Amino acid sequence: MKRAYFYIDDVIWLFRDLTRQRPASLFDNFMLKQLKKAHELYGAKFQLNVFYRTDFFYGNDEFTLSDMTDAYKPEFEANSDWLKMAVHSKQEFPDYPFVNLDYKDAYDIVQTVMAEIRRFAGENSITYTMTPHWGPASLEACKAFKDCGVKLLWLSSGPIIPYDGDEDSLPYGHAFRLLNNRKPETMLFTRGGLNTAISRSICGHNHVSTEEGKATRGTTYNHYDEATGLYFKHLCSVPAINTVPSGKVDDYVLPHVEEEFLGMATHEQYSYPDYFAYQPDHFDKILRACQLAHENGYTFIFADELVQE
Repeated sequence: MKRAYFYIDDVIWLFRDLTRQRPASLFDNFMLKQLKKAHELYGAKFQLNVFYRTDFFYGNDEFTLSDMTDAYKPEFEANSDWLKMAVHSKQEFPDYPFVNLDYKDAYDIVQTVMAEIRRFAGENSITYTMTPHWGPASLEACKAFKDCGVKLLWLSSGPIIPYDGDEDSLPYGHAFRLLNNRKPETMLFTRGGLNTAISRSICGHNHVSTEEGKATRGTTYNHYDEATGLYFKHLCSVPAINTVPSGKVDDYVLPHVEEEFLGMATHEQYSYPDYFAYQPDHFDKILRACQLAHENGYTFIFADELVQE
């Protein structure tokens, strides 16, 4: 069986809108309406990777998951066979929030977000695959994830690059994120993909060799990490949908349709007209990616279903 997986990162504005606008149904919300359309047409299932709160970068209008209404809990539970949630981070900034984090801080963040999801959406709405914001996590954070019930974790792979002290070798001030409370496992590697601005990136404990990473890409195989008991996996076969040029989804999905695992992803904010990088065709690209998976014989799953414990 060929399996497809789709996750959406950075999700928080959805919950703010549900709470403040109070639509009659979850699926009167413009974002969830489109995801349900993809589910009904193509059998798509979606994992929403959730922030605990909005970030002050966008203005001093704070919303947290503790503010989220529980009025839609029955509807979330009724649709939990295709719509689930997982922890992403506390908020959008700073980048790499888990890369040098201690156990307690990581544990508290994950437990806090999971508790809120259970409150407003029910236990069945949680999936135990985790993509930490920006990806890498310290060894202590990975142990905390495992103790919170996480089964499968995003990985990076490739040769490690020594950091030579040149701050300009990393974009966006990321040298500070590398060095602040640096753990022994915090290193550099070359990140692939369409976003050349972050070609050099930070990696943590959930980083493996090129060979181990390749074994998990496009397959149902997961790398077992003996230090934590977690499984690591390349979760994306194609670049994030928000980085794919308009009208070019086929060019990036079709080369992978003979693989047994097709991982796809995007980010919530590109659907919002008031976001500075809004993409008017964002949902069109999501729907097309799901359509291609469906037409090429894929069954959508949640990735933690691949873990056999």
